[in-house]
Amino acid sequence: MSSTEDLDYPQIIVQYSNGFLISKVMFTACELGVFDLLLESGKPLSSDAIAACLGASTMGIERLLDACVGLKLLAVEMTQEGALYRNTEISNIYLTKSSPKSQYHIMMYCSNTVYLCWQYLADAVREGRSQYERAFGISSKDPFGAMYRSDEEMLKFMAGQNSIWSICGRDVLAAFDLSPFTQIYDLGGGGGALARECVSLYPNSTVTIYDLPKVVQVAKEQFVSPEERQIAFHEGDFFNDSIPEVELYILSKILHDWDDDKCKQLLAKVYKACKPGGGVLLVESLLNEDKSGPVETQLYSMNMLVQTEGKERTAAEYSKLLEAAGFGVIQVKKTGKLYDAVLGRK
Repeated sequence: MSSTEDLDYPQIIVQYSNGFLISKVMFTACELGVFDLLLESGKPLSSDAIAACLGASTMGIERLLDACVGLKLLAVEMTQEGALYRNTEISNIYLTKSSPKSQYHIMMYCSNTVYLCWQYLADAVREGRSQYERAFGISSKDPFGAMYRSDEEMLKFMAGQNSIWSICGRDVLAAFDLSPFTQIYDLGGGGGALARECVSLYPNSTVTIYDLPKVVQVAKEQFVSPEERQIAFHEGDFFNDSIPEVELYILSKILHDWDDDKCKQLLAKVYKACKPGGGVLLVESLLNEDKSGPVETQLYSMNMLVQTEGKERTAAEYSKLLEAAGFGVIQVKKTGKLYDAVLGRK
């Protein structure tokens, strides 16, 4: 670790203050289709050619491309005809729509929804509540009513969550050996990407996605084909409706949306429904016990303030919630990736 004498504080402050510029450059290049065009072209292109294909100004595109080169999202080759741009490997894998690991949809959700809410971060800190009403003129009393305020917004959110599980799902599902559990309910499973990873990793299992009726409808129409017979659906509101008895429940990025009382209420219902010997798998981004990091999780917690009623928690805090609901043996596994796993047994 560097000593304080080694740190260039002015440079650090500049980097931090430019963080929103960096994200907007990446979001904009995704939205305009820069990375998709370069992948489809199969060869490097000039800024003039890219601007013409995308219907944008040459001056604007050239500056955007050069900024992407600086961020290592694009590479440039100087030729006699001028600069030619191509994708880097990371852009081909994560920023093009056609890639199996594409993060395009979560980028668009962050750019068009999260980014607008974060304009009111100071208000969120002062008031301690979601800022959907200021950002979109919609009551934030029901966080998911606000998030799912239109079919388009719901589809965008679900596609974004699927993007995340395409790169993180296997890590959290492999954190513990879940093969003994063959009947699994994914509460709030949305578009089904985590369920798909689960049945791929544990082929003897069946996963039922329990979600709101309109979410289930979109999942069936857009994300999960009828041929995926190991994935089923259950329409309902798991806070207000009954939860069927099965061996394992997955709550992925669910508890962080809610305050402690709401979490205890849900976990108590899950415990009551759970078969003896069964359990619940929590998939969340864990804070260090002293809350000193990781910085990504700290930022996620700020986002929970801006968008939901919840927060990110430490492993001890999640364990305490599980114990309050009645779960006994609790195991924690940090994956070293974006999300971690906590397993509670009945």
